[in-house]
Amino acid sequence: MRLNLRLKKTRSLMLAATAGYGVWVSTPALADGLELDRVMLSTGGVGYFEYEAKVSGNATLTLDVPLDQVDDVLKSLVVFDDKGGVGGVELAGREPIAQMFRDLPFGPEALESPVALLNALQGSEVVTGGSRMLRGRLLKVEAETRDLPGDQGTVTRNRITLLTGEGIQQLVLEDAESIKFADPVLQGQVDKALAGIAQAHARDRRSLTITATGSGSRTLRVAYVTGTPLWKTSYRLSLPADTASAKANLQGWAVLENTSGQDWKNVELTLVSGSPVTFRQALYASYYVDRPEVPVEVVGRILPNVDTGGSALAEMADAAPKDYELQDRSRAFAAGAVGAAPPMPVAAPAPMAAGAGPGLAEGTTEVASTEALTQVVFRLEKPVSVASGRSLSVPIVDRDVPAARLALYQPGVHDRHPLAAVRLTNDGETGLPPGILTLYEQGPTGFAYVGDARLAVLPAGEERMVSYALDQKLRVDHAETSDSTLTAGSIAGGVFRYETVERRTMTYRIAAPAREARSMILELPKLSGYTVVAPASGVEETDRYWRVPATLDAGKTVEVKVVAERKGASGLAIANLNDAQIAYYGASGAIDAKTKAAFAKLAELRRAISSRDAVIEGANDKLARLGEEQARLRENLASVPKDTDLYRRYLKKLDEQETAIEKLQASLAEAQDARETAVAKLDEFIAGL
Repeated sequence: MRLNLRLKKTRSLMLAATAGYGVWVSTPALADGLELDRVMLSTGGVGYFEYEAKVSGNATLTLDVPLDQVDDVLKSLVVFDDKGGVGGVELAGREPIAQMFRDLPFGPEALESPVALLNALQGSEVVTGGSRMLRGRLLKVEAETRDLPGDQGTVTRNRITLLTGEGIQQLVLEDAESIKFADPVLQGQVDKALAGIAQAHARDRRSLTITATGSGSRTLRVAYVTGTPLWKTSYRLSLPADTASAKANLQGWAVLENTSGQDWKNVELTLVSGSPVTFRQALYASYYVDRPEVPVEVVGRILPNVDTGGSALAEMADAAPKDYELQDRSRAFAAGAVGAAPPMPVAAPAPMAAGAGPGLAEGTTEVASTEALTQVVFRLEKPVSVASGRSLSVPIVDRDVPAARLALYQPGVHDRHPLAAVRLTNDGETGLPPGILTLYEQGPTGFAYVGDARLAVLPAGEERMVSYALDQKLRVDHAETSDSTLTAGSIAGGVFRYETVERRTMTYRIAAPAREARSMILELPKLSGYTVVAPASGVEETDRYWRVPATLDAGKTVEVKVVAERKGASGLAIANLNDAQIAYYGASGAIDAKTKAAFAKLAELRRAISSRDAVIEGANDKLARLGEEQARLRENLASVPKDTDLYRRYLKKLDEQETAIEKLQASLAEAQDARETAVAKLDEFIAGL
């Protein structure tokens, strides 16, 4: 099967793939070969490849692509022909070897050895050459083992059996000088199969044949988008010897690889930094729709019902044929998300005017950068040549940028020493992609390496702080305290609703080097719900941090206090407050006089209940002691004679205790009644607030 793609005539055409068996026929005219002219690499993991050819009249062009890129080519191939149209795009099926053997009288396993081939073509007429020249039809080739003389082991040979005009004859395959098939058609099929296997082994690629219709000489362009390795960015920042200098030199380099399987010779290279939406879809695979199978109607077949007795209904025997697996059907499933194709890649921008791009050293590649809605485009002004399988580094930025050195304290990185850092500002016209930043510092003998940093995406007009080393000349000591203050309160519906301010004070003592001044940033993790109230100004806030500035004079120690506050609101049921809480809230200066009076009355009613509780607790304790004493007396009375003075003494004591118990029980009942009355008054008071 061959795949044929047809397109309507238009100025720029996006292919829609359709499978078929027909081949579009055109009359080929003069055409130069397609040559790679433009390459656009995106950080979205795809590359845009554009080829160009000079054609005249109707033309046929061939484009070679790796097999693993065919799906992407079918998805995104576009043809630009300003003065003509596109007749079609044709390429071989995904499995040309399997398709080829479907039309041959033998399978690929028959080509594993001469014996396998001859046995696969049993019945074919062959002609042998050599000492025995025979002509006949193949019956079979069988292996036989013979012993070698002198105990030298065994040898295996293959015996051919032929049916000739003189009858059945045999010969040893290894003794025959030649064997050929008498049928030239069969011989041609074997030659074709071997040639196809050799071609498949030579390269795992596919050739697309593009036919163009039109008249006159013109330029034809063919382009597609396919997966490529990400191009990477690395930066170099050279700091001047003067630490107070406001500028530093920034160089940016793009690192890319040519894994396309072809050499890039003098191509126009464009690098795109962005996050486009990209998809893959298995368009080169064959898909089939499942169809239900119905039985073949056979006229005249009678199948009586089976009698099951009584009035039960007879069951019809199932006459439908059994399900079976469909043979010779290849199935493929898409190996990725299926969705709408992404928009066409943006064409490379037109060359900028001389001097518009950043200045580079003499002899280096110049770059023009532009910023689109969702991406930054770097276009190299000079053609680039990169052999297949090789990497390339090209400069994309080389200019002085605003850079201020500072000490950056990040307690999560190190709690005693800050980091040496640089605040970079992108004052250019386009953003900078993320990458590793290597820093150099100028000294008495030249530039020296001082560290590495990570640079996040830096849009035009924004700034980033990059840290590259630990500044051990600075020492930071810190302490933290917290407190909560009642700011307002009111009572409603038996609930005390109040507002508080939670305050956390973080104190940092910073000792500067004896001979060096510093500008410092305290980068502190933000506390959820808190707001910095001190220092009152100068604090920068990001999504995750507070950045507090500090200026350090040489040899001095500075104390920086950072105060953060959070407001809160809550409520407590009045009935659940204890005496300590009532006293605390009643004494607070944050509540109004009416609420204070309510707390004072509440405390008075709670004291009344508490005094009753004390009486009840004392009476219960006395009753418990008297009960223990009575048990002892009764035990003694049981062991003493009744007519003795001691017995009478114990009996009198027991009578006195009974009287005391009666008085205590009366007092306890009175206290309990009083407590119930006090509780009722408290409940009534709370309900009336």
